[in-house]
Amino acid sequence: MKTIVVVLVCMVVLSAKLSAQNAVKGSFPDGSPISSWFTKNQKIPLAQLGNAYVITDFGVKSDSTLVQTDAIQKVIDLAAQKGGGVIVVPKGTFRSGALFFKPKTHLHVAEGAVLKGSDNIADYPKLPSRMEGQSLDYFAALVNAYQVDGFTISGKGTIDGNGLRFWEAFWARRKENPNCTNLEVSRPRLVFIWKCNNVQVQDVKLHNSGFWTSHYYQCQNVKVLNVHIYSPYQPVKAPSTDAIDIDACANVLIKGCYMSVNDDAIALKGGKGPWADRVPNNGANTNIIIEDCEFGFCHSALTCGSEAVHNRNIVMRNCHVSEASRVLWLKMRPDTPQLYEYISVENITGQAHSLLYVKPWTQFFDLQGRPDVPLSYCDHVSLKNIKLSCDTFFDVAISEHDRLSNFTFENFVVDSKNAAIDKKLVNGFTLKNVEVNHKLVE
Repeated sequence: MKTIVVVLVCMVVLSAKLSAQNAVKGSFPDGSPISSWFTKNQKIPLAQLGNAYVITDFGVKSDSTLVQTDAIQKVIDLAAQKGGGVIVVPKGTFRSGALFFKPKTHLHVAEGAVLKGSDNIADYPKLPSRMEGQSLDYFAALVNAYQVDGFTISGKGTIDGNGLRFWEAFWARRKENPNCTNLEVSRPRLVFIWKCNNVQVQDVKLHNSGFWTSHYYQCQNVKVLNVHIYSPYQPVKAPSTDAIDIDACANVLIKGCYMSVNDDAIALKGGKGPWADRVPNNGANTNIIIEDCEFGFCHSALTCGSEAVHNRNIVMRNCHVSEASRVLWLKMRPDTPQLYEYISVENITGQAHSLLYVKPWTQFFDLQGRPDVPLSYCDHVSLKNIKLSCDTFFDVAISEHDRLSNFTFENFVVDSKNAAIDKKLVNGFTLKNVEVNHKLVE
């Protein structure tokens, strides 16, 4: 009898522990459990990345005026030939063009170190790539990793895109032709990681990118931890310097980061065009968690689009926003079939122009001969525990090709210059304890 009692007690204790663990892990918006992978946020120590290859030990000079792409690339290649290791950029400023990391190699930018991009586009070769929802030849980034599983970027130093020359070229072209596209001016990204699994980017500063700051394409299990991402919006605007572009990826954690850029902070992409959902190189973004982040100036803290076909199980929580044009932007691109579903934005404080912004995105509209306009859907979108000052809290004006359903607003304390809300735009709109300008919205 005593044995039975002990067993029962142990079972109760174990059950309580499992329940507590599940409560910590929680669930994604569609009800599926959040894997414990998302709760493991340990930094990867330098010693764990293998043999250290300090670039100055292999002929790279401590001279900020030299572009030393070949010399640095030789260090990466040597590490790969010897079974892998971590390429260490020591204190000082080192200029380079495009660098290509190989399997089992990593990058560590030491505190006080600057890996600075060349501002000559000739130092970034054109290769098969991915930009703006298309597979095409485009310029390599400063830091490139293709099929490098376990790739890590670490250290408290800076990867600087040295983007001013590229920004000025873009605005000069835009002045000549106000309708010019982003790809008309040759500009490199700062970091491009493609088909890499189990990636971790931690602690570094990603500054002054010529184009998108960091782009993750067809990756699984990506963690971006305590990264400082910045490009200016004045005196010269840094155009299209999205902080983090997530493109057809699964399982992404963005935690403890600061982002201030002259475009979207976090943009979920995956393809564009009237048949984008049928193109093999396109894809969905699933299981994305953004938490404990701070957003400075940006066009939007979290954006779906403008090149996206399917985003599911997207969580942004425990974040502070200031100087953002929008908190959540659902870009409804009328030339692309889109499904944005199970999106949760919760525990948000700060200031923005718009809280929720849902409107057609027609900047580069092209049906490519498709006779009908594809429909786009936003379903199961939840905003909870919001304390915000804004100009417009419900900035929604959809077209006849957009379908909004199952939206929930809960626990709002919002000050807004425009307090209007049109619930008829959403099929199934739940409001609970939504206070705007000290009045409950019903």
